[in-house]
Amino acid sequence: MNGAETLVQTLLASGVKVCFANPGTSEMHFVAALDRHPELRCILCLFEGGVSGAADGYYRMKGEVAATLLHLAPGFGNAFANLHNARKAQSGVLNIMGDHADYHLRFEAPLKGDTVGVARAVSHWTRVCASADKVAGDAAEAVQAARAGGGQIATLILPANTAWEEAPGAAVAPPPPALRRPSRDEIAAAARALRQPGAILMIDGPALYTDLGLSAKRLTKACGARLMQPFFAARFRRGAGAVKMERMAYRLPDNQALLAGAPALVLCGTARPAGFFAYPGLPSTPDDPDTRLIELCSREMDIAWCLQALAEELGEAELGPEDFVPLDRPAMPEGPLTLPKLGEAIAALMPEDTVLVDEGITASAHLAPALRRGPGHDVLTITGGSIGFGLPCATGAAVACPDRKVVVLEGDGSGMYTLQSLWTMARERLDVTTVVFANRGYQILREELAAMGVNEVGRNAARMFDVEGPVLDWVALAQGHGVQAVRVSDMAGFNAAFAEAMGQKGPRLIEVVC
Repeated sequence: MNGAETLVQTLLASGVKVCFANPGTSEMHFVAALDRHPELRCILCLFEGGVSGAADGYYRMKGEVAATLLHLAPGFGNAFANLHNARKAQSGVLNIMGDHADYHLRFEAPLKGDTVGVARAVSHWTRVCASADKVAGDAAEAVQAARAGGGQIATLILPANTAWEEAPGAAVAPPPPALRRPSRDEIAAAARALRQPGAILMIDGPALYTDLGLSAKRLTKACGARLMQPFFAARFRRGAGAVKMERMAYRLPDNQALLAGAPALVLCGTARPAGFFAYPGLPSTPDDPDTRLIELCSREMDIAWCLQALAEELGEAELGPEDFVPLDRPAMPEGPLTLPKLGEAIAALMPEDTVLVDEGITASAHLAPALRRGPGHDVLTITGGSIGFGLPCATGAAVACPDRKVVVLEGDGSGMYTLQSLWTMARERLDVTTVVFANRGYQILREELAAMGVNEVGRNAARMFDVEGPVLDWVALAQGHGVQAVRVSDMAGFNAAFAEAMGQKGPRLIEVVC
């Protein structure tokens, strides 16, 4: 048995079931070991950013750590952007990164790079395996690290010779450490703050898509506090049956208005809200300067225990129909195509428990009002702001939930970052419907330019923001990756195409000219 074999056996013994991969030469012995264990599902992604984004989406929906197989420092660098999003989403991801054999590192080989440096920049846990006999133990600790704190990025760097040299048997990952909890005095102080009229409890993490949301609603209803969630959340429930709560906005001035006058803001499972960027003349954070900020429970702490402890202090009110979003499916829209109408059509046609991956960027705000009226569904958002998240995340979500329809709302500019994920969807026959909003540019950058106070746009600036000349042909791009596709420019065309996609299994793409 060699080190690669002990790695794969350790992953399986520790409950890791899926590996998203884009391997290179230094990982060939691991590929061979994976071939001998077909019970570990291996999924090829044609770009490393697709690998990391898929592992993120898989964790968000499955709650289980997937492995990635990445090649050296440059390959890991390609995966960095979506690992950043995964870290912000608090997703558990286990990266297996190959490297040159340890005795080869003294030579300046073409692919030699700072594997440790690039890994540590985005990982919570990083280790270089010292020898083949340590592979299994290191892998078990890596799995434990990826599961710790509710989900972390763990990266195990394996020099190639640790794969082919002889090694003892597999290991099993120990359970992650217990989650930290605040003190009872801190709970009592937060409860006193929440009793003040207009106080806000802001929640995130599993409280947005599990029964913990019911606990948060019952205790805030009992004390009269407002219940709120961040704008960018790894996963939250929306539509019929979802717990009613306020959602923060994207723009900082909108959030300033939302939080104005609150005597206290208690954070449970989330961090202090901040502007996406700094803007001239605006503060970095939207909370009122007179608001008392109580950071009760960080994302890495025991959110469930904190909510239960708050409920013991504040009591729990009975919930009624008025505390949940009712089903109010919009009628099928007709006539000229508009973004609000697209939201109505999607809400009217998508099935219950759809997984909706949202990278619609500027289009999404116009869709959201109608989508809130549709059937209950899970929403995954771009937590780290690094675009190119949507298609890979949808890939991972579809692997995690093969019995659920996955819909990804995608901008044409952001979709180009990781369009290779369409090929993986086709190869794995994943049930993903991609809706591309073809506004022929990075509309968000146009809006950000204005927010920065720049109101005169010349030729150079305009050419930085548009993706015309030539126009992207998403139908051809999708078909070239093996995905059925259609272009629509009116509501009749979209309604027909989306209804067909909802009624069929397998990947589809709809390019919406808007």
